[in-house]
Amino acid sequence: MRIFVTGGTGFVGAELVAELIRGGHHVLGLARSDASAQRLRSAGAEVHAGDLTDLEGLRRGALAADAVIHAAFELDLSDWAKGGEIDRRAIAALGSAVAGTERLLVVSSGAFALDVAGTATEEDVAPTGGHPRVTEAAADDASTHGAKVALLRLGVVHGDGDRHFLPALIALAREKRISAYVGDGAQRWPVVHVRDAAEAYRLAIERGVAGARYHAIAEEGVSVKEIASVIARKLDIPLVSQSPAEAAAHFGVLARFVSASRPTSSARTRKELGWQPRQRGLLEELDGGSYFG
Repeated sequence: MRIFVTGGTGFVGAELVAELIRGGHHVLGLARSDASAQRLRSAGAEVHAGDLTDLEGLRRGALAADAVIHAAFELDLSDWAKGGEIDRRAIAALGSAVAGTERLLVVSSGAFALDVAGTATEEDVAPTGGHPRVTEAAADDASTHGAKVALLRLGVVHGDGDRHFLPALIALAREKRISAYVGDGAQRWPVVHVRDAAEAYRLAIERGVAGARYHAIAEEGVSVKEIASVIARKLDIPLVSQSPAEAAAHFGVLARFVSASRPTSSARTRKELGWQPRQRGLLEELDGGSYFG
């Protein structure tokens, strides 16, 4: 297939483009800069110039492909609403392009958007209010207007080249000289290696169906205390439990994530897509990977 990909030069997106090309697909990647365009060309992809705010450009890219993967998100932890609105408009534009056709649009979401008792599954629906990322509501709206849309929810993604959540926690611990967690640290995070996430995207575009929700989750729930313990050991700093109030001051914009527990299953995804994560787990990655240089 010829697949239009947004976010194809990001941490996950770059691995996704490589995975699609290895799978025999032709990638048309959105590029907002000359540097991004060069990275796509070097990976073997074709370039479609533009960005997430170029709605007509997004529509043209989608119309030039057999399927679409929306893997981009303008992430600003201090202003989620801005990124959410850009995402909403981008999904609407992509959805309008594929509406009424057989093209499948795979939209990226996050397992942290779910907040259920126990372990979340693919059956669970993200709340429509209270969370700044409006991706799933936008995807539902595109579906009601005739687009064939599937969701792929990601856990915390780890691996070489990560520039996001885990590096931010490590940098904070290095700066403040403590590795902190909230309460007893029993909060559990769903996680996935970047290579396994890329394979889940490929399988979703090859085998996925409209209306489905898939989970790229390799480990249902790694405890926050375990993660903080590895960071403390690697940096040779104290491991410290904090109250919610202390954590709010210590972690700042990251506090809401560090305090959250989101164990998430991918059992149905594995069965329906034949997805089997093969890469090493998060704790092993932190201990032996490139996170600490």
